Amino acid sequence: MNQHYYYLLINIATVFFPIVLSFDQKVQFFKKWKFLIPGLIFSGILYLIWDEIFTQQNVWSFNPNYILGIYFFKLPLEEIFFFITVPFACVFIYECLISYFSIHIPKIWSRNISLSLLVFSILMAVNHHQELYSLINFSTLAVILLFTLFYPIQLDMGKFYVAYAVSLIPFYIVNGILTAIPIVMYNDAENMGFRVGTIPFEDHFYSMSLFLLNLLLFVSSSNKCNSIKNEEEK
Repeated sequence: MNQHYYYLLINIATVFFPIVLSFDQKVQFFKKWKFLIPGLIFSGILYLIWDEIFTQQNVWSFNPNYILGIYFFKLPLEEIFFFITVPFACVFIYECLISYFSIHIPKIWSRNISLSLLVFSILMAVNHHQELYSLINFSTLAVILLFTLFYPIQLDMGKFYVAYAVSLIPFYIVNGILTAIPIVMYNDAENMGFRVGTIPFEDHFYSMSLFLLNLLLFVSSSNKCNSIKNEEEK
């Protein structure tokens, strides 16, 4: 197999089963695909700008041996696909869990988790402000967590944390491959230098913020549409 297809194949593998299983009778995720669009657009623009700046600043780079060689500015096509396939798969995990399992985490517990993560993120951003990836990564998560804590949202954060914990399984597989080959190469001068296997520690929180932002917009879009529909039926 031509190794230039590796990153593309990882993207396809990431989204293949979520797409196929979207038609599961109980989940019927395909009916909600349209609600993903606002999150994919907003988070895609935000994270791709961040990604482009980081690539230019040599925070990370892409191994030319494992990509097609099609670039938009400094970003390979596969990296752009990443911000579609990964959020899609993560929200699918959330939808599967709430469809098949009765998940109830007391709000005080989920709030304490959010507060703990917020304090942790702020401390990490302050302590590692000289490392660009660490600074921006933890600062972004802190802002999103602040929003969930102090702005009325329609997302059960307890269910999100359970879904995030489950999402770590494919996260370790996908990010493990990307960083072990490596396809994505990190400059350790711009991060904490601590890795879980071959995965930079910060990636766990990068994944959390990307997942949470997309899920917030997905739930908001879905609820807004349902509210309009209910009003029309009255």
